[in-house]
Amino acid sequence: MKTFFKYWRQDLPAGLVVFLVALPLCLGVGLASTKVEGVAGMPNLFSGIIAGIVGGIIVGSLSGSKIGVAGPAAGLLTIVSGAIVGIGSYEGFLLAVVISGIIQLIAGFVGAGIIGNYFPSSVIKGMLAAIGITLILKEIPHAIGYDADFMGDEAFFEEGRNTFSSILRALGALQPGAVIISAVSLLVLVLFDRPFMKKIALFKIVPGALFVVVLGIVLNGFFMGSFSSLALRGDHLVVLPIAESLQQFTSFFTLPDFSFISNPKVWIAAFTIALVGSLETLLSVEATDKIQEDKERTPTNRELKAQGVGNILSGMIGGLPVTQVIVRSSANVNAGGKSQLATVFHGILLLLCVLLIPGLLNLIPLASLAAILLMVGYKLSKISLYKSMYKLGLEQFLPFTTTVVAVLFTDLLRGIGIGMLVAIFYILKKNFKNNFKTETKNSANGEQLYINLSEEVTFLNKAGISSFLDAVPPSTNVVIDGSNCQRIDYDVLEIIQDFVQFSSHERNIKVETINIPSIQILNKH
Repeated sequence: MKTFFKYWRQDLPAGLVVFLVALPLCLGVGLASTKVEGVAGMPNLFSGIIAGIVGGIIVGSLSGSKIGVAGPAAGLLTIVSGAIVGIGSYEGFLLAVVISGIIQLIAGFVGAGIIGNYFPSSVIKGMLAAIGITLILKEIPHAIGYDADFMGDEAFFEEGRNTFSSILRALGALQPGAVIISAVSLLVLVLFDRPFMKKIALFKIVPGALFVVVLGIVLNGFFMGSFSSLALRGDHLVVLPIAESLQQFTSFFTLPDFSFISNPKVWIAAFTIALVGSLETLLSVEATDKIQEDKERTPTNRELKAQGVGNILSGMIGGLPVTQVIVRSSANVNAGGKSQLATVFHGILLLLCVLLIPGLLNLIPLASLAAILLMVGYKLSKISLYKSMYKLGLEQFLPFTTTVVAVLFTDLLRGIGIGMLVAIFYILKKNFKNNFKTETKNSANGEQLYINLSEEVTFLNKAGISSFLDAVPPSTNVVIDGSNCQRIDYDVLEIIQDFVQFSSHERNIKVETINIPSIQILNKH
């Protein structure tokens, strides 16, 4: 317990910042989920808040990630809406969420978290940079008062529009009051990052995001009193459901319908949510491990178990699926979060505020929150990152930039997949070149070409070895030495045996093999 509260001075302000970022995102994802038509027991706006509370308090307590933040993810929206329509009942969909959590729990116990170790660094950094740019592009409309789209929307294409056309449309519906609030907010956030501000005792305690939110409320209140044309109302403010009584509050929660257990669509949705949610979580874990100060590795199997428990509980009480989310996690890092306390505290704040002060939260202008997210986006995609990746050479820079562009114009998982293909190309290219070393030695039999195989020779090395053996000049004395090998794949052994038995005779090449297993011996086993 002492360790949990060790960094409370840093974690509590960071948790407050994460809460301010998470609140509109939870509401936005919840709002998008309510747009499904013709379904029994429609999800309400509160479903995203439930997922945020569970992700903060439950997943945050169980997770091994110091700064990772879980909650409802915009990346799952297409799957969520499709599953709700396919099942035809929100209560049936909640059962799928519960089952997806059980699947994740089992995956954690069988060690599936190791998948997270196979994402190249260049692709992960590209994902972070792309999310930064996406945040900036998506928050520009909210910063200037165009709030037709929900906060947290990540998709490039949306209902006949795309990110750039939404920005152009926003410029035509500009709200001067929102522009003033977001511009002042950005100026304040920039000032808060300056060294001289950190010397002032008050601003060591009060995070810049809280100052910006309070300032936004005060400015909008001033506009309402003195300049009504500048005032922001309705959709331009946070819109949190307000319960008039405890009974109405409890009505926000929904139980799953277990009668859908035999419905195959429930199981398909459960496996899809578990797979996509786990991949997003593992990607986020890899990314947050790279941006936290101590670079400590998160136990990925423990993370899958935590996410599994979170989804079981979220589904049991009416919430959307949860996954670790890079935007909230990045906000946690930027705000100085040091341990899980920040994540748990943000979940507690979500719960307390929707219970006690929903009316006050509904005074917050979305323009203020957009300014906070714009700053988070800038910090994720600084020019210095692109310069450092360029200096590492094409092998790192090309997968990085490909991932950035692909994520921007598709979505997170597709973009990562495209970036991975480019990274794998360079891995194969490297294997093609570095699977063996050659040297020429003089012996009693004349010059001999030594081919020394590397420690691990896999099927990925097949093309490189085959190409080299095909290029050996006629009448050459060749020695193929496998003394350094721990393992040689069967595919490579086939190439070597064909060369020894057939190709070498055709070109009058004399071949000697050292510590190369015979395929015939292997086949006998």
